[in-house]
Amino acid sequence: MTVRVPAKVNLQLSVGPLRDDGYHDLVNVFHAVSLFDEVTAVPSDELALTVETAPGSRVAVGGVPTDGDNLAARAALLVADRLGVEPAVAIRIRKAIPVAGGMAGGSADAAAALLACARLWDSPDEPLLSRDDLMELGADLGSDVPFALLGGTAIGIGRGEQLTPALARGTFHWVFATADGGLSTPAVYAECDRLRDAQGEEAPWPEVSEELMTALATGDAKALGAALSNDLQAAALVLRPSLRRTLTAGRDAGAIGSLVSGSGPTCAFLAENVEHAAELSDILTGESVAKSVVRASGPAPGATVI
Repeated sequence: MTVRVPAKVNLQLSVGPLRDDGYHDLVNVFHAVSLFDEVTAVPSDELALTVETAPGSRVAVGGVPTDGDNLAARAALLVADRLGVEPAVAIRIRKAIPVAGGMAGGSADAAAALLACARLWDSPDEPLLSRDDLMELGADLGSDVPFALLGGTAIGIGRGEQLTPALARGTFHWVFATADGGLSTPAVYAECDRLRDAQGEEAPWPEVSEELMTALATGDAKALGAALSNDLQAAALVLRPSLRRTLTAGRDAGAIGSLVSGSGPTCAFLAENVEHAAELSDILTGESVAKSVVRASGPAPGATVI
């Protein structure tokens, strides 16, 4: 059973106050894009996991765990426990989504593993696990996992796991500049809190951007570019100052919108159309401001059996 699952970019990531449980209240406008990992689940004597680079991709997978720390392995255990079966499955992950790049690659793999194992072990005639059940299990694994199942464009609140689909007309074209090494999501959030404390700022209660929603609903790429926002960007730039050069290069090359994707360090650039995306990609590649430069479009579908 093979499942294809998309990367995401956060069109808006507004970080509210720190909660008692250690998380922040968020407004997170997720947008799935056409960079896909593929996760294959086959019957086996025991739970095993392998990770490899997808054909045609240059994603480095050396730092991806292949034991119980991998979210995909934890997803398989959750499904097995819910269905009352042994987690006897071999999971192979082929990665094209940047690792630790702020594009939810690990969460995407977990979502794909949930769906692949459910379809492998569940009854096709009377399935016990619906897509909503998988979304619930996904929320136990991480805030980004439910969106990887849903795909498209959606507003996430709470920790980001409470999702409402958002209207997005047309297709938006993106260029992503990846960086050497990852950034720890907890470290970026901690730096965001530190910066706010140092500046005497109180975290505002996050609200959905009306400008962003209007741009999505009308398919207006330029308006969308102007409305992109990420409260974690300043923290990511402190932890990885070289990203400033990458962002500047993209803006100078004519990107109509730019931001650090999620907790970084991948930088996302919005183009006017597919031709502009190709031009922007060529310029960024020539500037040598990124480990790799890849193009994608959105919105893309969520986890899908292929």
